Amino acid sequence: MTLQMQTDYHFEYTECDSSGSRWRVAVPNPSAECSGLPDPVKGKECTFSCASGEYLEMKNQVCSKCAEGTYSLGSGIKFDEWDELPAGFSNVATFMDTAVGSVENKANSCNNSSWTPRGNYIESNRDDCTVSLIYAVHLKKSGSVFFEYQYIDNNIFFEFFIQNDQCKEMESTADKWVKLTDNGEWGSHSVTLKSGSNILYWRTTGILMGSKVVKPVLVKNITIEGVAYTSECFPCKPGTYSDKPGSSGCQECPRNTYSEKGAKECTKCKEEIYYAEEGSSACIERPPCTNKDFFQIHTPCDKEGKTQIMYKWIEPKICREDLPDALTLPPSGERKECPPCNPGFYSNASSSCTPCPQGTFSDGTQECKACPAGTEPALGFEYKWWNILPSNMKTSCFNVGNSKCDGMNGWEVAGDHIQSGAGGSDNDYLILNLHIPGFKPPTSLTGATGSELGRITFVFETICSADCVLYFMADINRKNTNVVESWERSKEKQSYTHIISKNASFTFTWAFQRINEGQDSRQFINDVAKIYSITVTNAVDGVASSCRACALVSEQSGSSCVPCPVGHYIEKETSQCKECPDNTFLSIHQVYGKEACIPCGPGSKSTKDHSACFSDCLVSYIKDNQTLSYDFSNLSQVGSLMSGPSFTSRGTKFFHFFNISLCGNEGKKMAICTDNITDVTLKDMVAESEDFSNFVGAFVCQSTIIPSDSKGFRTALALQSNSLADRFLGATVETMLENISVKTDMFPPSPSKVPDVHFFYKSSTATTSCEDGRATVVTVRCNPNKPGQGELSVPSSCPAGTCDGCTFYFVWESAEACPLCTEQDYHEIEGACKKGFQETLYVWNEPKHCIKGVPLPEKRTSTCETVDFWLKVGAGVGAFAAVLLIALTCYFWKKNQKLEYKYSKLVMTANSKECELPAADSCAIMEGEDNEEEIVYSNKQSLLGKLKSLASKEKEDHFESVQLKSSRSQNI
Repeated sequence: MTLQMQTDYHFEYTECDSSGSRWRVAVPNPSAECSGLPDPVKGKECTFSCASGEYLEMKNQVCSKCAEGTYSLGSGIKFDEWDELPAGFSNVATFMDTAVGSVENKANSCNNSSWTPRGNYIESNRDDCTVSLIYAVHLKKSGSVFFEYQYIDNNIFFEFFIQNDQCKEMESTADKWVKLTDNGEWGSHSVTLKSGSNILYWRTTGILMGSKVVKPVLVKNITIEGVAYTSECFPCKPGTYSDKPGSSGCQECPRNTYSEKGAKECTKCKEEIYYAEEGSSACIERPPCTNKDFFQIHTPCDKEGKTQIMYKWIEPKICREDLPDALTLPPSGERKECPPCNPGFYSNASSSCTPCPQGTFSDGTQECKACPAGTEPALGFEYKWWNILPSNMKTSCFNVGNSKCDGMNGWEVAGDHIQSGAGGSDNDYLILNLHIPGFKPPTSLTGATGSELGRITFVFETICSADCVLYFMADINRKNTNVVESWERSKEKQSYTHIISKNASFTFTWAFQRINEGQDSRQFINDVAKIYSITVTNAVDGVASSCRACALVSEQSGSSCVPCPVGHYIEKETSQCKECPDNTFLSIHQVYGKEACIPCGPGSKSTKDHSACFSDCLVSYIKDNQTLSYDFSNLSQVGSLMSGPSFTSRGTKFFHFFNISLCGNEGKKMAICTDNITDVTLKDMVAESEDFSNFVGAFVCQSTIIPSDSKGFRTALALQSNSLADRFLGATVETMLENISVKTDMFPPSPSKVPDVHFFYKSSTATTSCEDGRATVVTVRCNPNKPGQGELSVPSSCPAGTCDGCTFYFVWESAEACPLCTEQDYHEIEGACKKGFQETLYVWNEPKHCIKGVPLPEKRTSTCETVDFWLKVGAGVGAFAAVLLIALTCYFWKKNQKLEYKYSKLVMTANSKECELPAADSCAIMEGEDNEEEIVYSNKQSLLGKLKSLASKEKEDHFESVQLKSSRSQNI
């Protein structure tokens, strides 16, 4: 029988049975062939584990201390060495968005995307692929997972979640979104693990919305607690050591020492020739010194007003001066005139500048003077001379992968500017901080309650040969640092202003990085960022460079300043507070004189405290002597619009999401947009808005939405939220207001003839592309076919709502946008008279383009008998008069014919007897004539008879007169 050595086999535990028991068995090693293995023995209980610094010695099943050069967590495992991907970890890269293009092509394009080991940490992908770092662990009892991370860019989504062996997410990671960290700081995240199988996922997805490259997520020191036992200790990684038995961790080697894996102590480098940073695994040969290894500074001013230029080596010094072609440190001590003190400071015959006492001011070149009567100091800071670093500023250096630049100055003063320092390597963050404990308007501006409490303005430039970046960040109440703006590559000298709208403690940070790569080179040390001046207004602990007018207690000379009530300005003649007129608001920049009260725009009125102008959703317009009145109250709720989809260059689908508060609530901005919020209600967002840095409240705000069917996410994600409009200018039918014009050709014509009403808004925050801030125009259009809230739309030619990125256009079509109805919008229709009654109906003019207003009158019924009777009487009288007229006409015509006959007969008789004596005229009836003129004697004549007699008499008298004259004249 051959005796077996323990090197031929090892011990393992079997799976736990239902009673919680297990067995220790011997398992041959893969390369060994043996027999006669030890018999199984009963093992430790399933929940047994050793203490930290110990391991379970399987032969005797007892806990033993780890040897020197090794460590143990007892019941946990730790991954702190990332020179390569540790065993058990895997990478899975996919392109989850299948909206456009070939799925296969997109998947292939992500083959090279992965989490990349970087020595002390592992780095996520930088593209828009979805990459998961996966590790599976089986726990015999409940435990936890802990890791440190850096997550500074919200253009990449970072989530950590856990699945069980059925691929279902655990409840412990319901809130799987990892919070952003401050630039250059490591955050920590821990989650409870349940017993059984746990599959851990660190998943990132970049959203490339523009040309900027996302900053990757960094993860280090992954620790998993809850492993039932550790059968061996872990060796210390290179650059660390453990000099005591039973260690639970390893210590980092100090500077100029190194260690290999499993070291009990660190080995010193030969410092004359080699150097090593903290935690180094080897010594590095020192290079010859160059001009990249030293820098110059200015000493504080001496009593003679002189400063000296000093040259210093960048610490720690890693170069050698005794090598060929090596440079030596230039001589120091050159004296130059000191720059004057900054405004608000004075030189008291010493080497330093002192702040002016309270109530005084100075331009920096003269002694401090008291403000004249009726004025007060305009507090703030104006740094434009950089001989020493101001007391409320500090500078530092930070590197995410190492600590070799810790303790270095990130920025150096240089007379008329301050510039980024050398740093330890090109990928260092060179940090400059300015702390302002709070903002408060001066006494004279207390009456102005606008959104601006102060502002910070700085003038800067960047000179770069590589892909450098300058970040400007703001931290509110020391809770979270957010990037306000950033500039890439070289930028000409320019100014930038940031508005402060909240009275809180602020820390402003400028961070300059030459390259964003995981290498420790020093090739671009001449790439610099320069800041020439920094100006902060209304700082609570500021100094004064000038004075401004203030309100006085009384008109007496020497009276003290008092704060004006809200909405009051200072009258020039009396220096007394006076309330602004109606429908004006008080300027937030100056309150001296009535001109400080700015008139509200059309269709708006001021709040009670004259802090802003707002719309009450009521607009009137006079057209053709007719007044059109609009009531947009039913559109006062926040309207939402999702435009798109749009796609990035890699095909990622996204939408532009807009929230519009048309009228607000008496000046309060009701539209809310947030970043990285999915299942939070509006109420929750408002409740947390004071502390939620990614919360945006405005009249119009915008977010970029990644839909739930994109990138494999189950819920929609929001990012890049910003305000498009925080000030209401006015509402009018005119197409221009304050240099903002409406481009009517961007939208199809209105279906009605009712004039559109345009709401104009402005954003007070300027950006690098919009120096005057953004502007927004919401055109409210009457469309009876779209009831209720109607429909919001953007121009088809500009699906993002804007074509230039600065002016946004929207059309809100709704029946609620039609004017109020008036009497001119309906007409009446009279019905026939039926049974003595007649109905009058009122109907709207078609097409109807009005709402509410004057209601349609009720149907009216009236009697119609009187009107019918007189119509009959009139018709009868008219018919009788017509018959009578015809009868009289016929009668007189016939009478006239007979008279003409008699006359002609008499003429003929007279001519035939010219020579005879005239005979007497006879009126006798000749033979053969009819006596048509019968005379009827009656006591009573009829009406017709009287008329006939009268007419006959008049005719006969006239006829006889004519005949006699005619007859005699003939005879003569």
